[in-house]
Amino acid sequence: MQYYNVGKIVNTHGIRGEVRVIATTDFPQERFQNGAVLYLKQSAGEPLRLEVAGARQHKGMWLVKFKGYDNINDVQSFRDHELMVTEDEQQPLEEGQYYYHQIIGLTVKTLEGRELGVIKEILSPGANDVWVVKRTGQSDLLLPVIDDVVKNVDLDKGEVDVELMEGLE
Repeated sequence: MQYYNVGKIVNTHGIRGEVRVIATTDFPQERFQNGAVLYLKQSAGEPLRLEVAGARQHKGMWLVKFKGYDNINDVQSFRDHELMVTEDEQQPLEEGQYYYHQIIGLTVKTLEGRELGVIKEILSPGANDVWVVKRTGQSDLLLPVIDDVVKNVDLDKGEVDVELMEGLE
């Protein structure tokens, strides 16, 4: 079964089994709602199935409580682990929107056909995402995901066409 990250547990919160989660999903309200099923990525073996008992936003993070885990000692080992959903649980996206796993690994080319590199990571620092493009023999290229730069995404070809604004390269 294929799993996709929706958040990372960075710490515990209080003594009643809540964990602090940095959301890596565009749908945190759906992912962390009561009754939602998440999977905890473990170092070995199958992911651990968890059911959300409650969640709330707090200081830019999500505080999530899981059913059956009512004590800080129950969730201490969850720290620094990823929370995931299955492929079947992914939300359908509108035209022109993509999941991170669809973008990472695509080849980036200029409109003139010059290959720049491969997208290795996506940052979400603020108003728009930034694609980190790994280039051979050069430092990584940071591409803002805005209409002036990203001109076409072709998942079938595995390519992204971009127009580099002055100062980006």
